[in-house]
Amino acid sequence: MTLSVGCPRCATPIARAGELWSCPDHGVVEPLWRPGEASYDAFVEHLGATARFPTYLPWPLSPGWRVTDFAAVGTVDRGRAAMTCVSGTSALDGPVDALVITEEPGTGLGARIAGTRHDDPGVEIGEGPPATRVRIDSKSVPLWPVSTSASTAEWDRSVVAGEADGRWLWMVLRPASALMLLRDDWILRDVSGLGPPLVELPFGGPAPAW
Repeated sequence: MTLSVGCPRCATPIARAGELWSCPDHGVVEPLWRPGEASYDAFVEHLGATARFPTYLPWPLSPGWRVTDFAAVGTVDRGRAAMTCVSGTSALDGPVDALVITEEPGTGLGARIAGTRHDDPGVEIGEGPPATRVRIDSKSVPLWPVSTSASTAEWDRSVVAGEADGRWLWMVLRPASALMLLRDDWILRDVSGLGPPLVELPFGGPAPAW
């Protein structure tokens, strides 16, 4: 197996206790599965482990952009979350990381990556006009800004979140100014059943810290 196991809420190692996984800081948790390095083979394994849960990628990838990280929370029978990161460059921002997380409420992966205080996005969602929108299939999904004021690295990223198909949808962009890229009407595609076109995806490069 090329995927390692960890806690979805923190970087603390977890241990298996019978059929359950336990984190010293968060108690019993659903396991987080993440590759040591992003590759096509590891991504196929990731999709096999999340067959009943969507994995979203910006689609199509712009020239020069690569899949640099991905992760999943849960089991084959009970998925809780999935994350992907694509990295590239823009003329205004230089190197950019764009992370997409979809998760069931209370999972905590989106909050960990975003650097927010609570497991779920919070009261900002739905208040006032959305900061941006993305498209999933034929749906336009509104996303609202999420405060990162509790994070020690609050100025290095922009965080937006909303709801898609009954799950939280987060997008975390670094640097913070890269939020402007979402004005280009990004399309997110669930690639869990995409098949052969995945062979064309470029993988590799340094994964962002989270």
